[in-house]
This record gives sequence, structure tokens and C-alpha cells, in this order.
Amino acid sequence: MLTLYSFGPGANSLKPLLTLYEKGLDFEGVRLNPAKFEHHEDWFKAINPNGQVPALVDDGKVITESTVICEYLEDEYPTDVELRPADSYGRAQMRVWTKWVDEYFCWCVSTIGWERMIKHMARAISEEEFEEKVKRIPIPEQQTKWRNARNGFPQDVLDEEMRKIGVSVRRLDARLAVSEWLAGDDYTLADICNFAIANGMQFGFQELVNEGDTPNLIRWIRQINDRPAAKRMYEEVPMERMPQPKATQANN
Repeated sequence: MLTLYSFGPGANSLKPLLTLYEKGLDFEGVRLNPAKFEHHEDWFKAINPNGQVPALVDDGKVITESTVICEYLEDEYPTDVELRPADSYGRAQMRVWTKWVDEYFCWCVSTIGWERMIKHMARAISEEEFEEKVKRIPIPEQQTKWRNARNGFPQDVLDEEMRKIGVSVRRLDARLAVSEWLAGDDYTLADICNFAIANGMQFGFQELVNEGDTPNLIRWIRQINDRPAAKRMYEEVPMERMPQPKATQANN
């Protein structure tokens, strides 16, 4: 039995989740709650010492890193649904896009997400409790990110990340203007991995992702959401609402 530890169908956790659903593989899903810092608990760090999701366990073997998990599933569990092109050139094009989302697109969107949403988790607890939780985070860069979320990212950092997001969505739209899918004529892991980051931007980044400015990207997002596997995934593993800021007296 495959076991996937994740935060549910969003961001990097969505990549292996949707891959599992597209391939029709049976698996046990274990959903961790980031608001409770469950991914930094000792029991989970025994599975992934980095304290990060997603993590896949297959017969005692642990596979980490979201895109790597997707490729592993393709290698280890061939099905009628093939999520990589059959030819070497097509696979190379697919990997250009999975590499790009992991090294560029994901990071700029992530920073804005931390500023807009994760900060509410970081600010919902006392300073003492927050520092205790941060000490349990294995990766120093992640400790810094949690502190930045609590304190607020510098405005120049946010401005630069928004610029990069603009570059990203225009690049996606330009590619999808000449090809139905990112790696060509076939739906592949390139689409799944980029969809994991792009889906929802038509709501959270409407000034950049909309029918007028990025019509091809909008078409592609809808097309993937309409796939039976994606519908099934969202029905069975619904999105979890992120913690919202508490109302202040001024807002009452």
C-alpha cells in the first residue's frame, strides 16, 4: 500500500495527489495540519527528517520532493495513463517545465502565499510558543521563512516576487498559446506540477491572471479542473480553509 503524507490538494502536495488520481492508484492519504505544525512533530520527522510534505512511503521506502515523487510513481507503477511523453525529446521538454516550476515559479508564488496566509498561523500563537515550534524545524531556511511570516516580509522582497509572478504567468500563457499542453500535445507531469502552483491564481492574482491578459492560461486551468481525476480528487480530498486573522476591536 502506498501512503502519501501531504497538506491536501494545494501547492506541492497537489502534485503527487493528482498524479495518484490520474493513474488510478490505490493509496492511503495522511493529511497533516500545518496550523498545528504537525509536519515538525518527531513522529513525522522520523519519516522525513526535513519535516516537509509531501512524502510517499512505498513498502517501507520513503520518497520525498514532490516532483520526484511524481516521477517515481511513473517509473514504479506503469498504468494505461502515461504522464510522460513516449519520446526522449518530449520527456526533455516536460522536465524543462518541471524544473522551472520547482526552481522559479513555485518560489515567488510561495513567498506571497506565506505573506498573505501563513503569517496568520505564525501570529496566532504567543512569542514563546512560536519560538518553541520554530526550534523543531530542521531546515534553517524554513525557520527564517516562519520568522519572516510572523514579522512580515520586507516590501522590496514582496515587490520583486510579484514581478517574478508576472513573468511566470506570461511565460505560461505564451507557451499555451501555441500548444494545448506545456510539453506538447499530451497532458503530462509538466502540466500537473505547474497546475499545482497556478490553480487558484485566477482568484488570488486576478490582476495578473484573467481572461484579458492570460486567456490561454485560464483555458488550461479550467481544462485540468474539468478532468475526471481532478474532480474526483477535490471531491474526496477537499481544500482546507487557511486560518484567518482574528477580528480586531477596530473592525468590530
